[in-house]
Amino acid sequence: MKKKEVPQDKSNLEKANIKDMVYAVDENGEYTTALSTGWEPKSIALDNAIKDIEERTAAAKARFFNNESSSIEYYMELHKMDIPILASYVGLWQWRVKRHLKPSVFRKLSTKTLQKYADVFEISIDQLKNID
Repeated sequence: MKKKEVPQDKSNLEKANIKDMVYAVDENGEYTTALSTGWEPKSIALDNAIKDIEERTAAAKARFFNNESSSIEYYMELHKMDIPILASYVGLWQWRVKRHLKPSVFRKLSTKTLQKYADVFEISIDQLKNID
């Protein structure tokens, strides 16, 4: 696509004042970079991904309040992480992180372990224990 034809459609990127760098062909026929606020197919995909994350976060929060899961699941979803990623950040085996999602196990965690999670999520231990 030519540099002057780079899409500038309305998207969530534009609302956040973020622009994508894309490659385009300039007037001399050479590849160059250009900034784009988005284009419709990408906007649709981004909106769907955000909606999916919001739904998973709400479901994790509901499971916390129903005593079906610990708050770690909620914060993990809120920060767009999965178990392997979270395990690597806290420096624990994946099976241990998975166990910590159980409320009964979570309640028995040491302050040191809780602090690891709190540091990753950039919150206090009190916030980790009690979702607002």
